[in-house]
Amino acid sequence: MKSDLPFFQEDIALKNAISAPADSKPRFNWREAVPVAGLGRPAHPAADAAVLADLVGEALTNLLVARRDADNIFTPQNRDFVAAVAVEVAFQLQKGGAEVSQGQVLTALEAALVRHNRHDIAKSLLFSRGPADASGEVTTVTTKLMRRNHQIVPWKQDKIEIAVRKSFLSLGLDSSPAVTVAAATTRRIRDLDLAVIGIEEVQDLVQEELMSQGHFKVATSYILYRAQRARQRETEIARGPVAEDRQETILVLKREDGTTYFWDGASLRARIAFAAAGLELSLTIEEIEAELRKGLFTEISEIDLRKTVELNSKTLIEKDADFAKFAGRIILSYIYEEVLGWDVLRDGAGRLRQMHRDAFASYVERGIAISRLSPEMRKYDLAKLAEALDPMADMEFEFLGVQTLYDRYLIVDKTVKPARRLETPQFFWMRVAMGLFHHEPKERESWAIRLHALYKSRRFCSSTPTLFNAGTLHSQLSSCYLYKVDDSIESIMQRGIADNAYLSKWAGGLGGSWTAVRGTGSYIKGTNGESQGIIPFLKLHNDQLVAVNQGGKRRGSGCAYLETWHNDVEEFLELRRNTGDDRRRAHDMNTAN
Repeated sequence: MKSDLPFFQEDIALKNAISAPADSKPRFNWREAVPVAGLGRPAHPAADAAVLADLVGEALTNLLVARRDADNIFTPQNRDFVAAVAVEVAFQLQKGGAEVSQGQVLTALEAALVRHNRHDIAKSLLFSRGPADASGEVTTVTTKLMRRNHQIVPWKQDKIEIAVRKSFLSLGLDSSPAVTVAAATTRRIRDLDLAVIGIEEVQDLVQEELMSQGHFKVATSYILYRAQRARQRETEIARGPVAEDRQETILVLKREDGTTYFWDGASLRARIAFAAAGLELSLTIEEIEAELRKGLFTEISEIDLRKTVELNSKTLIEKDADFAKFAGRIILSYIYEEVLGWDVLRDGAGRLRQMHRDAFASYVERGIAISRLSPEMRKYDLAKLAEALDPMADMEFEFLGVQTLYDRYLIVDKTVKPARRLETPQFFWMRVAMGLFHHEPKERESWAIRLHALYKSRRFCSSTPTLFNAGTLHSQLSSCYLYKVDDSIESIMQRGIADNAYLSKWAGGLGGSWTAVRGTGSYIKGTNGESQGIIPFLKLHNDQLVAVNQGGKRRGSGCAYLETWHNDVEEFLELRRNTGDDRRRAHDMNTAN
């Protein structure tokens, strides 16, 4: 009954046999071989010897069908074997006395098959076993799993346990260590505190746990099995159904250097799959692609292609609220390509976290080299901080959030042409956290990681000046400044104009009292003349806010306060009106009375 197939090929055949319709496989009455006498009341309905015989018999049937040996299934030898295992397990479970779960019944059945040196039947039984039937203590984690088809599902420790059990049984080994391997893998994922983790990264963690617990032979087999499955997936893709004629969708794209190449839209389809992961969208993938292609033309530049796709994704928001996240992820995919050299078609979501970790230290060094980041950032253990980066947390951003980050907050390297962003959202959050804790005498990495966790999960966000300036050479973190202008030309020009310009330069909002400045018609002793009041000076202040905006990233913000008893209060209240003498209007500042 031994198979001549390698276990990888036998596993594929076994999966196909199990998933085949029931009416296409032979069926046998295995329970008729079980003796009725001597068997007491079962500890669980599934622990009844007749039920156990059916389970073992079905596993044996599936195994022999996979091996194309269907003529030798219901033999006297096999009937006696199935009955013996069923009775043995039934007595074992009744002897314990206590109630047992479905998972415990199946685990006992698997252990009995291993004792009889029938690891192949035990594995066949395991293929039919549901995740809820796994054993072992389950650790609760909030991290979700991204499958290869970009579907995002809750984390299930029992699925890891079953997969590891199959690896042990394929080598003819006892599979009980799979419980501790699965539990340790889950604890590591919980400690990583990621929003979403890719299937490939999970398998890497399983390999590491197998090695660390001393199961070197199983780990080697697991690695080879993964490689074979990867080759099989590539072959299936290559042999997939021939796509419909898409000749009309092929465009000529123009690079920055003027050269051209043919673009078949494969990267766009990969981008759509990346952005649609875990979302319930009201349009099909084909319909979305058609929408994103609107406005494209031959010999369009790569930059214009990006802008068109982003704008088209934005217009989809009116069709379904989930398209806000979809459009945000479209922009994110372009940010990752710009900053990391990531390729949505070549690398996919599975490589994002590793590429973030690999690029983090070079990002810090580049930022310091071009005088955008403080050299203090070198004090950190950058490798430790890079481990905390979680690009899958970015998937919760919506369009407006990502667009605002890209336009205003991410540091830009303008020493190269064309200018490019140095930061992804994860780099940005970590840079701000590092800037706030770099003076900590010890455990600065731990504090930065804790704050970064709050940022990335959107449970907390600092003010705009902190986001602009933390970690840079000018770490001005204050949001607002209050000031008072005295009744002198020196105070008006220095405090009311010049100092405010310096503060506005580093993204501070301004609020000041101008009440002390004399009103219109007041006597000026120094010149023996009359004052024109505060309005002309507030006009200067208004124009200063326009000229010196906040860090070059958003409009200057200021508010002038004036007491009600001031001589110019009536004109003051009309400063923002759209009518009247524009030389005595201030449209870009706020007023308060």
